[in-house]
Order: sequence, then C-alpha cells, then structure tokens
Amino acid sequence: MSLWLFLVAALLVTAFFIYRAVAKRRRCRELLVTPLTPEQRAVVERLVPLVELLPHDLRLSLEGKINLFLDQVTFRGNNGVEVTDEMRLSIAAQACLLIVNSPVWYDTLRNVLIYPSAFVTHRDTHDGYVVSENRHATLGESWARGPVILSWDQALHGGLDPKDGFNVVIHEFAHQLDALTGHTNGIPILRKGQAYAGWEKAMLDAYHTHIEKVEIGKATLIDPYGATNHEEFFAEAIVTFFEKSRALRREEPHLYSQMSELLALDPAQWD
Repeated sequence: MSLWLFLVAALLVTAFFIYRAVAKRRRCRELLVTPLTPEQRAVVERLVPLVELLPHDLRLSLEGKINLFLDQVTFRGNNGVEVTDEMRLSIAAQACLLIVNSPVWYDTLRNVLIYPSAFVTHRDTHDGYVVSENRHATLGESWARGPVILSWDQALHGGLDPKDGFNVVIHEFAHQLDALTGHTNGIPILRKGQAYAGWEKAMLDAYHTHIEKVEIGKATLIDPYGATNHEEFFAEAIVTFFEKSRALRREEPHLYSQMSELLALDPAQWD
C-alpha cells in the first residue's frame, strides 16, 4: 500500500511539473504575439526613437518580446531609485532590439538593478598573498547569469539619442548575448549556418585595426573602450552596429556583414 501511495505521489508531482512547463510555454507564446498598449507604445517611441526605424514586422516582434521580457525580469531600484513603467519599457525595448529577429533569449536573466547615476563597484585583485581592493565608478555591469546593473541617467540618454554611438543598455545586453555560450569572450552563439571562421576573421581584423587606431590616438568609429579586450570590442561594435550602421558598413564591411547575419538585421537599410 505504501509503495502504491508513493507511486501515485510521484505521478502527481511529475504531472504538476509537466503542467507548469506546458503552461509556461503557452504563456510565452501568448506574450510574444501580444502588442503593447497604445500608451506603452507611445512611451517606447518617445524614449527609444530607434524603434521607429524598424520595419513593421520587426516592430510587432519587438513588442511581443518586450512583453515577455517584462514578464520575466524584475526591476529593482537602488540608492533611492523608484522604478517606473517608463524605466521598464525603455530598458526592455533597448535590450530586446538585439534579439528582435533572433531565436536566442536571455534565459537566465531575472533581475535588472537600476542606480540613479554612476555607481561604485568593488574589485579585488590578487598578487600572491596580497589582496588589493579597487573601487571605481561605472555606468553598467552585466553578470553572466544576471543581473544586469544600469545607471538610469545613462540608460535614458542612450535610448533618447540613437546616433551618438553610446548606449549602455545595448552594451550590457551585448554581454548577456555573448555569455549565452557559457563564456564572455566575443564569440556568441552564431546563427545557424554562420561559419565560425568568417566570424573570427572579421572580428579579429576589425579588433586589431581598432587597437592600432586607439594606440596612435586616431579617431575611431567604435568607442575606444572596445580596445580593452575582445568582449568589450564585441559589445561596443554592437552599439555601433545599431547607432552608426551605415558608417560601420562602410568602414568595416566584413564585421558589419557578420553582425548582420548574427542578429538577422540590416539597420543600414532602415529608413
């Protein structure tokens, strides 16, 4: 009798988890085809004018992904920040631009932390038995499995100005995209059929050219911070891909082509 009860309980538990998984998938499908309300759409268009350049079908896709993002992610204010719907919509819209036409998703992200402005981070460095604590101000951080941490003043400014080549939200979510492989190294999950060799050559050639320009003090299209390492170059190159797309296609056509294939987007053609 006890064995029978155990089997029944096990079946019930299994059925419960199956039901939850099915319900979750159903909810995801429903959210992905749910448009924003007119009020929400007006907020997004005002705070992230770049979305108005998207072709119509991508606008619909973006709105569905914004809804799914808002359903999955909790926004938490720090240092006196009171999170508003405008903050959520602005950040979600910018984050979802990267995956608007892609099958990948920020699966492990559950929290976005918002500071009013630049915030202080702590980094311990080890030299033998000596541990040094470093403190410095930063505008954003992205951890491999979350959270993403943002300064609201910069997140707001980056969304409002789609042509200055600076966007902290796109930058940090490029790191999230990069980290989906399990490593943050400038090699994201490539598009089906996209050759690794082509990606590597385009990225490394552009990266080395970028470093050479930075070292001699020459102006660069991609933010000089991209010379830090491969992952920062990847993040800054994606910002440039969205905000200075035609210039990037002209100066680094192979890099632009690879990013266009990766994201299945061609912003240089958006009118």
